[in-house]
Amino acid sequence: MATPAQSLEQAGGAGHAPLPRRLRAALTSGGVVGRVGFVFALLPALALIFVLVVLLVEAIPALRFNGWGFFTKGAWNVGGYSSTLTTSGGVEHLTGQQFGVLPEIIGTVVSSAIALIIAVPVSIGAALVIVDRLPRRLASVVGGFMELLAGVPSVVVGLWGALTFGPFLAHHIYPHIASVMPDVPPFKYFAGSTGNGEGMLTSGLVLSVMIIPIVAATCRDLIRQVPILPQEGAIALGMSEFETTRRVTLPWVGAGIVGAVVLGLGRALGETIAVAMVSGYALGAVPGNIYGSFTTIAATIVNQLDSAFGDPSKFQVRTLAELALVLMVITLSTNVVARFMVRKVSGTALPVGRGL
Repeated sequence: MATPAQSLEQAGGAGHAPLPRRLRAALTSGGVVGRVGFVFALLPALALIFVLVVLLVEAIPALRFNGWGFFTKGAWNVGGYSSTLTTSGGVEHLTGQQFGVLPEIIGTVVSSAIALIIAVPVSIGAALVIVDRLPRRLASVVGGFMELLAGVPSVVVGLWGALTFGPFLAHHIYPHIASVMPDVPPFKYFAGSTGNGEGMLTSGLVLSVMIIPIVAATCRDLIRQVPILPQEGAIALGMSEFETTRRVTLPWVGAGIVGAVVLGLGRALGETIAVAMVSGYALGAVPGNIYGSFTTIAATIVNQLDSAFGDPSKFQVRTLAELALVLMVITLSTNVVARFMVRKVSGTALPVGRGL
């Protein structure tokens, strides 16, 4: 039986030039495939580094001019028609320009937290019901609709939130919640004026609708991979179905569930159009209650980008680059923390019973 090298030599037989020895060795040893795979594996890391470097270079003048006050102030003043070009600390800008990103950071974090608080239990519960409770055909149909919902464009979800979902909540749900809340922290943030349906709570709910299909579909696939023997063994040792789910099924795929939650969080932190449509876009202001208008980092960038290009000093564009850099840092920090959580969860031993 011919070896791979002999087969390659025969391929370069009559009528064909013999293959070069180095190419023949690379093909037989898999060297070309290994090198190409190594390059492709480096591409995501190189793309991330490239984006960070470009943002940092573009944001350096804004970092120098805005200083640490950029993270502690809420002012967002782009200058007026009467503003003139001036230079401060070697940075050219328009007179009167002043920027602070604290409200945008608070809005991004709080709206994403609201989305996770709602989406995580709903997603895990939906995944458990689909896997354990529904007949196979019905589970397939429900799972298909769930995956279709994950593919709905964010602008469609945002339009639905602005035209239908938000006004319905503001007129029929929020007033009842606000009327029963005492005027003490943290309940007082759920009291007061409920607005017209554009605000922080509506944005959090819309974000939860967007990330529930992603988290639920991932959790469903993970739960399906749990072996049946540990679950049956737990029931044989005296655990109820709820205890089996809580102490065997979920810990078995705990690392994957954390990864799914982080995937949803990344979607919530970076969502732009949907939030811009339902947030009310209150630039530079922290809402007085959870129903108030606000904005996020991503929504601020997309709303301010057009006017920023009209800034003759280009300082507003550099400030938006600094804002994007802040969002990148928040997202990367979240992922680093999640990796530590995954390692901790993946090393957790499974219980063997409720004990005697």
